[in-house]
Amino acid sequence: MPYWIKFQKSVELLMDEFTLINKYLKSLSLKNTGSLNLSDDIYFDSKKNTAISVDTYVEGVHFISSFDPNKFLKRILRASLSDLYCKGVKPKSYFLSLALNKKFVNHTWLKKFKKILQSEQKKFKISLGGGDTTFSSKLTITVIVLGYPVYEPILRKGCSLNDDIFVTGNIGDSFIGLSILKKKNNFGSLNNYFIKKYYQPNLQTQLSRFLHKIASSSIDISDGLAQDLTHLCTSSKFGALVDLNKLPISPICKKLVNSQKIQLTKIFSKGDDYQILFTSHPKNRHKIKSLSLKLRTKISKIGIINRGKNIVFKFKNKKFKLESKKMGYIHNF
Repeated sequence: MPYWIKFQKSVELLMDEFTLINKYLKSLSLKNTGSLNLSDDIYFDSKKNTAISVDTYVEGVHFISSFDPNKFLKRILRASLSDLYCKGVKPKSYFLSLALNKKFVNHTWLKKFKKILQSEQKKFKISLGGGDTTFSSKLTITVIVLGYPVYEPILRKGCSLNDDIFVTGNIGDSFIGLSILKKKNNFGSLNNYFIKKYYQPNLQTQLSRFLHKIASSSIDISDGLAQDLTHLCTSSKFGALVDLNKLPISPICKKLVNSQKIQLTKIFSKGDDYQILFTSHPKNRHKIKSLSLKLRTKISKIGIINRGKNIVFKFKNKKFKLESKKMGYIHNF
């Protein structure tokens, strides 16, 4: 085979999820206003007041092993619910599509699976609406979440020049937990704290109810702070300046940073935090501070929306940009 043909084929294989969507799927949705031009994480039908999100999780890609439901089920269900919560929408029902095999279709595994779902349903006041089951060599779970917004969902598009950038909770703990599970790090007695943060992300269910009062755009941090902030900025054709000195991290994570066991600049945009990243007009600062105190929820101002198309980070008086491959997680095909 001639070299140029080999090269052409290798180039054709290099495709990420955003290229796939923009080139092959977006045009299919143009007559459907609820699809939001495939530019957000949800489908929203304003006439029927219905919001829907869809996520698929594959063993070996989104979770390490299917052996124990306690080590993946809470995380993937909460990740799916997060798509609606970050838009200010309370989830009502969820649907499950399960691709199973003999490795885990047994009473012990299924009882654990059911018990976890019962617990999560009670915690988030949701119920199973339906789904499908089929056979597969790998465990694959698709979760569809349905909600009925009280107010217009806060979408990715909507931020304005000079808007403040806020993030809830803490950033980085989940990625550290994953690195421990993958045997890339070991912090002794601190391991369990980080692993739990990975397995059981803390969703901002209370703040979600108030987003319509304070947020101009919003997204959950799933693929990494830099990657997800890029989605907000691109949707409104702006750039941003982010001060990593103001990035919220847990006391335990700060302990590791101060002892130089981890570097903040290498963990802040790795994803799986499922905190809410939102923008807001400066006039709302007092309102946001009051909400933070009222809800006992950490809400940190970390930057500002500015002109241009670049996201610039500041850390210890130095400014830098990230290469696209270091912005966060992207599926490549």
